[in-house]
Amino acid sequence: MKTASEVRDWVASQALTPSDVDCAVTVMLKILDGKCRMRPTEKQVMTHLYHAVRERPGIQLGADIHRLIAQAGAQPDEAMKLTIYEKRVLAETMISRPVMKAFKAMIREQGLLDPRHDAEEADA
Repeated sequence: MKTASEVRDWVASQALTPSDVDCAVTVMLKILDGKCRMRPTEKQVMTHLYHAVRERPGIQLGADIHRLIAQAGAQPDEAMKLTIYEKRVLAETMISRPVMKAFKAMIREQGLLDPRHDAEEADA
């Protein structure tokens, strides 16, 4: 699993677009609302990714979403999870499915998520 520092270095080496930032923010919302089906190691890396890109501009998602994520913290209560869920569903309607799939494929192809590590953890 990549550390926060390794993810920051990865982000610095990539030409991430504002659309990529929106995708990372949306994944963070999904992690916070408890609906993300990624493995725990992937969720941690994606959380690091969110923190590494949150100052960058997105297309659809901005400061209001970042404030909500900060307010939620690492363990949001049920009321906050519902609010996050509503924002996440809205975000997912703004980002086309092919764009999100391309983003996820890109971060795997570019080495941000290591499928070997996740497979080993799943076997443990």
